[in-house]
Amino acid sequence: MPYRSTQILSPGPADKTPLHTIALAHDQRHLRRKLLHLDNDDVVMLDLKEAVMLADGDLLVLDTGDYVRIAATEETLYDIRPRDPLHLIELAWHLGNRHLPAEIRPDRILILRDPVIKAMLEGLGATVTEVTEPFQPMRGAYHGSGGHSHGHAHGHGSHHHAHD
Repeated sequence: MPYRSTQILSPGPADKTPLHTIALAHDQRHLRRKLLHLDNDDVVMLDLKEAVMLADGDLLVLDTGDYVRIAATEETLYDIRPRDPLHLIELAWHLGNRHLPAEIRPDRILILRDPVIKAMLEGLGATVTEVTEPFQPMRGAYHGSGGHSHGHAHGHGSHHHAHD
């Protein structure tokens, strides 16, 4: 019989020792209801009230009281280095304008590899190198902001006023 999980601890507390780890790529971690396969052939039925973006280190709380850790798999990425902090903001704006998943850090940005985007970034003066590492892109405004937000920023019912 499969395990069942209806709760996530984020980030996973240090005093909780997981029974297993499930490694998932960034595009596999946006879940609500799914059968997840453990490395020992057991399965966990994840059954959440709403979809969430699982992060590296999150813990699924099993119906047995045990835990399963979520791990971000290594992905083939570009490591984008700016000239300075203002240049980082400019590069992030260009990537956001193209709706690309991006992990933004104080000194660099990580994105999935795309030769056309690489050429654009190099044309803007960035240093772009190929890396393979876990990828945790920023959550967009339409998917909740940070953590496991239950709010949504879809703009429905909000008021925007233009000033001349």
